[in-house]
Amino acid sequence: MKLRIATYNIHKGVSAFGRKTRIHDLKEAIKLLDADLVFLQEVQGQHDHHAKKHSNWPEQGQHDFLAGETHTGVYGMNAVYQHGHHGNALLSRLPILHSSNHDVSDHAYEQRGILHGRIQVGEIQAHCFVVHLGLFAASRRRQVQALISQIQQQVEPDQPLIIAGDFNDWSQGLSQTLYKDLGVIEAFDIANHSHTELPIKRNALTSVKSFFKSNASHARTFPAGLPWLSLDRVYLRGFHVEQANVLSGRPWSQLSDHVPICVDIKLKHLNLHHV
Repeated sequence: MKLRIATYNIHKGVSAFGRKTRIHDLKEAIKLLDADLVFLQEVQGQHDHHAKKHSNWPEQGQHDFLAGETHTGVYGMNAVYQHGHHGNALLSRLPILHSSNHDVSDHAYEQRGILHGRIQVGEIQAHCFVVHLGLFAASRRRQVQALISQIQQQVEPDQPLIIAGDFNDWSQGLSQTLYKDLGVIEAFDIANHSHTELPIKRNALTSVKSFFKSNASHARTFPAGLPWLSLDRVYLRGFHVEQANVLSGRPWSQLSDHVPICVDIKLKHLNLHHV
């Protein structure tokens, strides 16, 4: 079974300092990705100030607004403040059997969480984790250990696994730990799953760029106007990667401070758990 997955930090659906709303343009752009699973970070569940300021601000949470009629959305609330809250979301065309949010905040100034969704993929179940890690290296290391612990407790070693999101891993220092402890691969890290380059697809929607380096290379996704930092990741277990794309240029450079990653994957034929 083949799937298309995407991960995207949407910057709460607004421009810098909240001066302009981008959420309607984001909805149309995400539709064009045609992804079965969309892993979203910085999703605004509620914002009373934006609702008053912008006449076209959606009445529902952004996860439900972006899901529309084609997907189901689940939301993990992380940061809570007087006028609202934001967090991670998972949009899925496939049935979501269960979802839960795990608080991994490392200190009072950054509220972070990991959203876990269990998805029905054909006859088997796959586990999806939406991640947005902290800005400080020590925090990220502790949060990755919390992620690993959660997965080891809740997911069987031979069950399909997708971990995607904004890792804020400026120095690319977290992947080896995830490879070793979870047996995952990263979609753009050729050295760990293939000795040949993955095909990069171009289409009329956008110019597509992939940035590779040998040995633990990851896609460059930030800042959106000229991506040069590798912050966003897609880690997989139990899937083959067929192609991995970074979407840059218009419209993506104008919608958020990150650009999205889109990956086409195929379920491996393994002796997988059905429950």
